[in-house]
Amino acid sequence: MRSFLPLVYFLVIFFMSCKDKNNGQQNQNENTELPVLAIQKKDTLLLTEYVSEIQAVRNVEIRARVHGFLENIFVDEGKEVKKGQLLFQINDLEYVTEVAKAKANVSNAVAEAKAAELEVDRIKMLVDKKVISSTEFELASAKLRAAKAKVEEANAELASAQNKLSFTSIKSPFDGVIDRIPLKIGSLIDPGALLTTISDIHDVFAYFHVSESEYLRFRKDKSNASSREEAIQLVLSDGTEYPQRGRIETMDGEINENTGAIAFRARFPNPSKLLKHGASGKIRLTSVVKDAMLIPQKSVFEIQDKNYVFVVGNDNIVKMRGFTYRNRVADFYIVEQGIQPGERIVYEGVKNIRDGMKISPRMITEANFIAYSK
Repeated sequence: MRSFLPLVYFLVIFFMSCKDKNNGQQNQNENTELPVLAIQKKDTLLLTEYVSEIQAVRNVEIRARVHGFLENIFVDEGKEVKKGQLLFQINDLEYVTEVAKAKANVSNAVAEAKAAELEVDRIKMLVDKKVISSTEFELASAKLRAAKAKVEEANAELASAQNKLSFTSIKSPFDGVIDRIPLKIGSLIDPGALLTTISDIHDVFAYFHVSESEYLRFRKDKSNASSREEAIQLVLSDGTEYPQRGRIETMDGEINENTGAIAFRARFPNPSKLLKHGASGKIRLTSVVKDAMLIPQKSVFEIQDKNYVFVVGNDNIVKMRGFTYRNRVADFYIVEQGIQPGERIVYEGVKNIRDGMKISPRMITEANFIAYSK
């Protein structure tokens, strides 16, 4: 019996030490001081950026319409041109000859028609005197109609020849900037050969794509709906803001089935010609989210691709709770669902606590919150 007494004493001491250890751990947890933030509703300025593609309002390929040697180039690459300005000259000797030939054919056809008309008048007079039969008159009238048709045909051939001659002088269709000129003087070109491209970049279009959910929010939200008429920003590829403001002009009539996005088009003035056709940038849309609830990123942790925070109860016990967010603004989430205004969350140190732990909260004022966020 006495041999069991040491074992009993050992077990009693062991359980007492474990109890003291647990109590000590619990007291230590209760003494854990953590910054706590009360969630509040607040109007928030939301800046959203979308990758955009810059295109000229008009971008036209200049192609040859006739065959011939490129005789002269009157412009250089990258230069501004005016509407109607002469750009290229194709050797026109062949087409000048064709015009002269067509004019001669017109003169010949007119003369033949005049002779046929005189013949009709002469035969009509003889028919009236009953010298010849009316059949002769009908035959002469048919010849006159054929002669007049030849005049029309000759005039059409002349117009075609004159058009071809005019196509040898290639002029700018509008004010713009000349792109690359792949051919050189003396090149033999065929109809359809690309001579250059001209872009009208006095204004430019910026195309960008918005997801279906953002599009619906854009249409439903009154502030966003009005922002279609407000100026928007363009951020250039080097990160600088383009000084001119633009406006959203239109959007596609359907949502892309493959991407689930819809294309928007904005117009920007380009007086300095800084923006070029084919450039890239980012469209920055500004809107105000009414009564937004912001959660700092450092307060959030992820489990299986879901976002959670620790909500502090009235008894200072933390509970893990999931939430969904509408947007991310810098280092903050705009809450969609899961968190109510007035609730307290652990602001920082979420990796050092666990669900059900009791903490000692230290409330953060708005000023301190800004200080923490820097």
